[in-house]
Amino acid sequence: MVKSNPIPQSIKPLQLNEHFSAPALLGQIREDFGKIPDHRNGGQQFSLQDVLMSGLAVFGLKYPSLLKFDEQRHEERVRANLKSLYGVSQAPCDTPMRTVLDEVSPTELRAPFIPIHQQLQSQGVWEEYRYLGGFLVALDGTGQFSSSKINCADCCEKHHRNGEVEYYHQLLGAVIVHPDKSQVLPLFPEPITHQDGVSKNDCESNASKRLLLALREAFPQLPMIVVEDSLSADGPHIKLLKKLKYNYIIVFKPSDQLSLFEEVQKRLNSGKYEEFEEEEKEGIVRGYRWMNGLPLNKSHPDILVNYLDYWEIREGKEYNFSWITDLELRRDNVYPVMKGGRGRWKIENETLNTLKNQGYQLEHNYGQGQKHLATVFALLMMLAFLVDQVQELCCSLFQVARQQFRSRTSLWDKLKGLFKEYFVVSWENVWLAIIYGHKGGVLQPDTS
Repeated sequence: MVKSNPIPQSIKPLQLNEHFSAPALLGQIREDFGKIPDHRNGGQQFSLQDVLMSGLAVFGLKYPSLLKFDEQRHEERVRANLKSLYGVSQAPCDTPMRTVLDEVSPTELRAPFIPIHQQLQSQGVWEEYRYLGGFLVALDGTGQFSSSKINCADCCEKHHRNGEVEYYHQLLGAVIVHPDKSQVLPLFPEPITHQDGVSKNDCESNASKRLLLALREAFPQLPMIVVEDSLSADGPHIKLLKKLKYNYIIVFKPSDQLSLFEEVQKRLNSGKYEEFEEEEKEGIVRGYRWMNGLPLNKSHPDILVNYLDYWEIREGKEYNFSWITDLELRRDNVYPVMKGGRGRWKIENETLNTLKNQGYQLEHNYGQGQKHLATVFALLMMLAFLVDQVQELCCSLFQVARQQFRSRTSLWDKLKGLFKEYFVVSWENVWLAIIYGHKGGVLQPDTS
């Protein structure tokens, strides 16, 4: 049995956050995994809890493939570290892992996200993200998997003119963002996959309806301001937002909303709008034009929206952005509304691009399966991303370890190397070893 080494007194001020460190977060997730019903009949070699935590470890440690994880799983150090860091008593090889996870219902994997956010709320972390009287929740879809050769029951299908059939999965992400914070707080995503009993392909619009309902059920009292792209500016969607008590800031594109654009032009021609422009010290010019109480379109004249047009001139170039919102626009709030609307890019750059390009391998096929495997892997990946983002926001020990590297991928490479080469008794030793150096077969921070 590997014994823990005492942390030298000189480095004790750097400590794990009691609530938002890796052991606290992973312990909560493991507890929630233990509540997910096991579809098997019992007498299994691997518990469902261990299989799910092993899958989470693949993404927490940023393994590039399930095969690479399976190759190292047999090593004594890796087995011991899975136990000490992830609580995995026995990790399955790749085939049993795929077989077991393929049968897990993706909706069951929403549960682990909720207690983490409830803890963020109870510990006051959410208050740091309060904005415009609520919390900005950015939604956006992304491709996850595409193939002309393999498919599963969850796949949507695209039939090409040459007769080829493309099978694909997509994912609708949802994250709490703040314009002035680099960390996002991922909520559970919604898969865009084939739905039982439906002949047509699933789409982002239908997925957003399911996701909005599920988020409101999970967080019934949370004041949320949904930030979306222009495809969401339709009557049924806005009615659903209002029914579920969401506010919204939605991108406005004249080409997508001709009727509303005509109404905007009428207001402009008649002078029924407000406008101002200001120049900042850096030479950046910001301009705002807004009007309240516009009918959304001819089909839904009863839905009144408020319109904000924003322009920015810097280095001789002009950039324009427009939104519709149900927030009443005034001279004293158009700037924060603009920033809230532009905060939507954080789900593209800080979330989806991070998952694709900074070690998480969102678009890599870790396994297709026959039912839900690809979707389950995507949810485990998002859960690992939540653990990382919360640590980066709340845990000083993780923050200092992160500062040792210019990129996240370099941190993940170092973490994976320590995991493979040393016996690791605790997450605290991992981060301290990264900060101060290390020695020994059993990982020890080196302060000598």
